[in-house]
Amino acid sequence: MSDAELRKMSVFPNIILTGSHVKIEIILDKFADVEYKMIVLPVSYPFKHGIERITLNLKDGRTSFLFFPFKEQEYRLLITKDNEVITESSIYALENDLYELNPYKGDFHMHSACSDGLEPPAEVAAQGRKIGLDIMGITDHEQYKPSLEAIEVFNGLIPDFCLCPGEEVHPPNNPVHIVSFGAVSGISTYFETDEYKKEVSDIQSGLDIANEFYDSFQYASTLWVFRKIKQLGGMSIFCHPYWKNRFDGASQEYYISEALTAQILRDRQFDAYEVLGGYGLFEQDSNTLQVSLYNEERLKGQLPIVGVSDAHGCYDELFGWYYTIVFAKSCSFYDIKNAICSCFSVAVEKLPGRKHRVYGPLRLVKYALFLLKEYFPLHDALCAEEGILMMDYIKGDIDAPEKLAKLSGRTTAWRVNCFGR
Repeated sequence: MSDAELRKMSVFPNIILTGSHVKIEIILDKFADVEYKMIVLPVSYPFKHGIERITLNLKDGRTSFLFFPFKEQEYRLLITKDNEVITESSIYALENDLYELNPYKGDFHMHSACSDGLEPPAEVAAQGRKIGLDIMGITDHEQYKPSLEAIEVFNGLIPDFCLCPGEEVHPPNNPVHIVSFGAVSGISTYFETDEYKKEVSDIQSGLDIANEFYDSFQYASTLWVFRKIKQLGGMSIFCHPYWKNRFDGASQEYYISEALTAQILRDRQFDAYEVLGGYGLFEQDSNTLQVSLYNEERLKGQLPIVGVSDAHGCYDELFGWYYTIVFAKSCSFYDIKNAICSCFSVAVEKLPGRKHRVYGPLRLVKYALFLLKEYFPLHDALCAEEGILMMDYIKGDIDAPEKLAKLSGRTTAWRVNCFGR
């Protein structure tokens, strides 16, 4: 019998509400039905009465105890026998505002072969589900239709998975890139219209700013895009401000003037800031700068954030390296957007061979680190099975829809199990 079998411990629910007694069920696989001791260790705020020790009597590998979480934090559960810790796990207690929200993984900036990516839209969607995404969209450069293609292929097949329309918008004669996510129609098709030209001109003439480091037209067209996305019901994302242009094969200046970036952040007419973007290992300085800029902006007030892969291929670097954890009422676009705009999201970085790093408000970062340890591993494994069947489906397996139907709802069931609500 392996150590893993000896040490297996499951706790339900392991995400609980503060301020009231909760019955916690424990399953100790392969343990004898004898008496064990458990030490409960609050991670951030200690018990006033000292360390809490609980006697557990196992029956058929199961036991339970009544627990009162007095503060929002992680609580470590250490099972001991003869004063030796033999297995451990954690529970996390939340205040009601966060407890009533669900954690979802999202990537809001990805590309397919319809622009400069490598795979068809449906394959990008399937591979996104395979790595654990609950919500995503194809956001090809200046193209909205590819995102609709992916949605059409899987329409109604996976209730727990939300595919949304989108595109990456490049206003003409303007270096700013903006993701439109969830809008009811495309944005780029407007750029040749008289409507766009007139409205941008009107915005420009009304600007009370002058800066030698950028053209006021660039700022006016940026504002037009933010406002058009909002008008069309979407979420606008201000993308990778520290991406560098390449000159003579090497990275050189930032493609957006910092003066223009500062003005965009000052007015904040976008919905979310891309605090982590899809940079390779040789470009990590750019993410470092975007995080530093976020930290400075947070001193001025709340700033909604996302982390995105900006992946251009599903089997190469970047895919799955960066994403967002959103705390929302549901995985619908409407609830996800509202949660992000209300600053209930964090950006996650998982570079090869390194541990997760999470960016955002401290309260959410602490909770997200717990989820990455105790909640998302099984969530992602369940998603992976669905992603494999989605790939089978687009390759022509006529039995894949029936197989997917049998798996339907498992990620929701896992969440309910963890929250006990």
